[in-house]
Amino acid sequence: MNLRFFGLPQENAVVREMMEWSNTALNTPHPFFNNLPPCPYAKQAWLDNKVAVLFKYEDNYQTVYSTISQFEDTFDVAIIVDMENKLDNEDFHTYLDGLNLAISEGFFIDRDIWLMGFHPDDEGTEFEEDVPFEPLVDHSYSMIFVQRLSKLQESADKLRKKGYYDGYDDGYNAQDIFKLREKLYRRLKNGDESS
Repeated sequence: MNLRFFGLPQENAVVREMMEWSNTALNTPHPFFNNLPPCPYAKQAWLDNKVAVLFKYEDNYQTVYSTISQFEDTFDVAIIVDMENKLDNEDFHTYLDGLNLAISEGFFIDRDIWLMGFHPDDEGTEFEEDVPFEPLVDHSYSMIFVQRLSKLQESADKLRKKGYYDGYDDGYNAQDIFKLREKLYRRLKNGDESS
């Protein structure tokens, strides 16, 4: 990734921080994920320049809506770094859940999109406690990951067969997220929620 693309020094620092976090935390196999990396596809996506990073400074969600509506398949994921997130972590995730449902109903025309989020107040998972990492920026930010629902779910199905999701506990509610994503994927592929 060419960091010269980003105009502000803070943007460069945030992208470096994301890349270092990815390299430190997401690429190393961990027992929590049945000895698979926490994000088995992250390293290759960064290496192949398949990660788009956008910065949001406005107190609205137009950047998110535009990214959903104009998602480019030259990327595996678009990460929207929200420097002005005013929502607490519960409202933030509720908002993204609502957007996922709106996408599945065709509100943005393209129904093959899925959003995931990270909020600075989210509780860490078990594996994160094992990761020594020092942040590079002082400013907190949330992130919204925009991906193809079909590609994400098909990859998740492969990982599920390898025991990747077995370590998630009920507190994290990953199984609920997986079930919703799977349901919306079936709706996308079959026109309903059948297998």
